[in-house]
This record gives sequence, structure tokens and C-alpha cells, in this order.
Amino acid sequence: MLRSLFSGIAGLRQHQTMMDVVANNIANVNTTGFKSSSVVFEDTLSQMVRASAAPTPDIGGINPAQVGLGVQLGAIGTNFAQGSAQTTNRPTDLMIQGDGFFLLKKGAETVYTRAGDFNFDSDGRLVNPEGMIVQGWMGTNGVINTNGSVGDIVIPSGSLIPPVASTAVTVTGNISSSTAIGDTITLGATVYDDAGNSHSLIMTLTKTSDTDFTADLSENGSPVGSSGSITFNPDGTIASETDPTVQLTASGPTLTVSLAGATQFGGPKSISVVEADGSAAGTLQQFQIGADGVLIGVFSNGIKQPMATIAIANFNNPVGLEKLGNSTYGTSTNSGLPQVGTPGSGGRGTLIGGALEMSNVNLAEEFTALIVAQRGFQANSRVITSSDEMLQDLVNIKR
Repeated sequence: MLRSLFSGIAGLRQHQTMMDVVANNIANVNTTGFKSSSVVFEDTLSQMVRASAAPTPDIGGINPAQVGLGVQLGAIGTNFAQGSAQTTNRPTDLMIQGDGFFLLKKGAETVYTRAGDFNFDSDGRLVNPEGMIVQGWMGTNGVINTNGSVGDIVIPSGSLIPPVASTAVTVTGNISSSTAIGDTITLGATVYDDAGNSHSLIMTLTKTSDTDFTADLSENGSPVGSSGSITFNPDGTIASETDPTVQLTASGPTLTVSLAGATQFGGPKSISVVEADGSAAGTLQQFQIGADGVLIGVFSNGIKQPMATIAIANFNNPVGLEKLGNSTYGTSTNSGLPQVGTPGSGGRGTLIGGALEMSNVNLAEEFTALIVAQRGFQANSRVITSSDEMLQDLVNIKR
């Protein structure tokens, strides 16, 4: 039987594979996070017709003469080039700018994906459309330990942060040196006790001499806590001070009003409360995800607090990953182990919130490959036809 017949059959089979790969690329032109594939062919074994011979003093060397036996599939490689960004403005949509994969938990199995179309389920878990849970590190009271093991990202709706009792109020600014003895300056601040209840604290500064002021605290018109005082130097700087204090509840911490930033220069009055710590209890209103993967919760009390960090995995050989469907990948013996870390570290890409990575399929290239596959298939079918005609001529010799 003619060798060309089998070579043509091998060519048909491999060009059909090429057509399948190109068709799959085109079918996924709008698939989020899809990475296109390409086919590499290589020749099969070649039959030795004449062996090579070394040169001698009497005759030159002879090159080998071989006849190829067709084509075989060398590789189907995945192109992990960056896809374009598609803006969605959904806070849970994420795109990796650079290398890396999101980690998803599927039962006891961990899979990897570039598709960041996530949302929260009824239990507050961040999941993909198939319910696989996004992995990362959860925070405790705003502290996130990214050195530990990854776990589920869970942000329950209506998450609550406890109140923080006020311990310090800072007063700075100038008290005009033209202030008359006996004049008063009133400053107000909203502070919180250990139960999160707000208190409207009033501090009254009373000038008692050219260089001295007293500082008294009151709430709802009633004096509270201990009084303080300020003594200024002739140049208007503070010579000494005693900060007023108050304990808002019997079990709560002591609140100190710092007067160290006050001055008594000529010119207008500018003294004011510039900072008061503490906060009431707050519920989660919204969240933001930064380029470093940190999910910042914005609470009803105005506090912004880190709540979680999304993990990113990278591989020594990402082309060695196995496609598992649903835009996910699994490790293989040639992909290497996942190197898990935070976005933007260790060569991992950063995150873009409110955007998705589009497919990196180039239709112009795919249609060109489609023509190449089609013509290659036609040429190999022509080889089979020609081989058949030669066999037919051979059979007709008998006649």
C-alpha cells in the first residue's frame, strides 16, 4: 500500500484537530477570561531508504535518504496574553492586570481562574457563577494576616463593627492675646462611651489673667470630669498645661482633652477641636476592592476598615495547567505548585475593580488559521485521491 495514502490520512486527522481548536477559540470570543489555544504539528517517524556513509579517501560521504510517514500533533498550547478590560462598574467584578489566577474552592478541590465575575451568595460568601468560593484571608478588627492559610471570603450583609470608646480629644489653634480677662471660649466635640452612645462634650476656656486660662468640661449644662488649665509664656507659647479629663461611664476609659497645641499670639482666634477619636457601632454600607486585593468595608459610622484580602496564585509554567471547564484550570504534573500571595507581590498582577478581562481571541488570526486548516485538509484529501488513482492504475495493469 502506498505510504502517501497513510500520510494523507494522518494529515486529514491533524488538520481536523486544528479546525477543532480554531472553532473553539472562535466560539469563546466573548467568554470572560478565556485564553486562546494554538496547534503545533510535527512530523512522525521517517523510513530509512538509504543509510548515510562516512567519507573515505576514495569516495565522498553519503547523506541518508528517508521518506516521512506523515504528521502528528506536537502540542496544543494556551496563550496567556493579557485580555482587554471590559468596564462593568460592579464592585464584585475583578480583573487581574498581569500574571496570576484567582483561587476558587470547589468542595475539597481548589481550582484557578482568570474570570473575575463574582458576586455574594445568601451566606455572604464571594462566589463565581457556578458557586465556587473565592479564596483569600479574612481580617479581624481591621487586621489581616496574609501569612496564614487561605480560606473563604465571607462578608455577611449588615456586618457590624463594635463601638470604640473615645480616649482623646485634640485642641489646637490660637487664642488671641487681645482676649479680655473673664472672657470665655466655648468648644464642642462629639465623643462616644464604651457602649457606643454619643455625648456632646463642651469645653469652656476662661481667661483668668494675662497668661492663664482654665478649661472646664460640661455635658447638657452640667459640669463633668476634672478641670484643666493653661499658662502661656510672654511670647505666646505654652509654659505649662493641665489637660481636663472625664470618664463618660463608670466602666469606660478616661477621656483626655489635649491642650498642648494651643498658643496665645496676636491676631485672630483659631483655636478649635481638630480630632476626636472613638466611634459608635456601625453596619456595613458598601465596600471597595483596591489594586492590592484588600476589601475595604465602609460602615454607617464613617469608619473604613480592611475586611479581607483576595489571594492570587501564580505558576512556574501556567501553560502546563489543565482546562477543567467553566473557565477554570487545575494543576498538573508540569504546571508546578501554586505560589499563593497578595496581588502585586512576587510577580503577581494587580486587581482592577469594576472590570472584567475579556477573551484574548484575535478573530483576524483565527480566521487566517481557519483558512490554513481548511486548505491543509483539502490538500491532504487530494493526496488520498491521487494515491487512490495510482492504486487504481496499478489494478488496471492486470486487465
